[in-house]
Amino acid sequence: MSSSEQDIALTGLSGSSLLGFMAALGTLQTLDSTLATSGVKMRWEPRCSSFTPIIRLPSSLNQDELLSLLDASLKSYAGHATITFAADLKVTAKQFRYLAETQCEDYLTQNSSLGAYVTASFGCDSISNDEGNIEDTAFRTMSGAGHQHFLAFMNELAKTTSAEQLREALFGPWRYRDPSPIMRWDDEDDRRYALRWDEPSKDPVRTVRGANRLAIASLPLFTVVPVSSTAVATTSFKGRKSNDTFVTWPLWTGWLGLDAVRSALTIRELQQVDVTSAKLAPLGIIAVCRSQRITLGKYRNFTPAKIH
Repeated sequence: MSSSEQDIALTGLSGSSLLGFMAALGTLQTLDSTLATSGVKMRWEPRCSSFTPIIRLPSSLNQDELLSLLDASLKSYAGHATITFAADLKVTAKQFRYLAETQCEDYLTQNSSLGAYVTASFGCDSISNDEGNIEDTAFRTMSGAGHQHFLAFMNELAKTTSAEQLREALFGPWRYRDPSPIMRWDDEDDRRYALRWDEPSKDPVRTVRGANRLAIASLPLFTVVPVSSTAVATTSFKGRKSNDTFVTWPLWTGWLGLDAVRSALTIRELQQVDVTSAKLAPLGIIAVCRSQRITLGKYRNFTPAKIH
């Protein structure tokens, strides 16, 4: 490490939690696109019963400066076309193609690259389902039922998440005192009656808003691509049905920049049924985590991850 670099442990985030992992990647993505000097990197360290992300910055920042930087960047996304063109991803190919064309134009004119990456993580306009709507990301957990809107919730979180809520997410402890909206990527969002002391409908939703906001920022790393004439796949996912869909992610020991992380998420062996970290140790991977996506009525949730 050079004298100008600084390492910061994000002690509030757990790599064995899908929401924690996504929030860590969202932090990396945001800092990489915000800092004038490139070179932000991340690695994972075993701590207690899980894994903590360590961010290496190319310049010195104290905790308040880091939070101020993240807060300003994340708030600037509020009202962006990619999360305001519709309330949900239940849109036609024509609607989505128009969004993709405008965001590609911004990318090609070097106005902004974020919109193009976000759009590519939402879906694909070349494949439609039986209702005439696009096939979308496997991270989509809601489509308007119960007034829960996938894109509208993203916009609300971008507008209302505070720097102090980001602090709780990044440095802990998570107190679960923030009200909805939630993105349903936290296994704590699984509110089935059999798993709770009280009836879920009478128990107000409580979440860690900062973690949800940071996790949204990780979506550009999870591209949606066509895999046949009728189906798409989302990076890190395997399966398409309600009972066979899993998301798998690696935790690594070496310092990786954003492009290297993007590549690590696509390692073919991660999707093997019998994958273990021992098999991937030569690549610097110390753990492989896998969570099942489950469908409960009109919503999707993710189970606690198993570490391999």
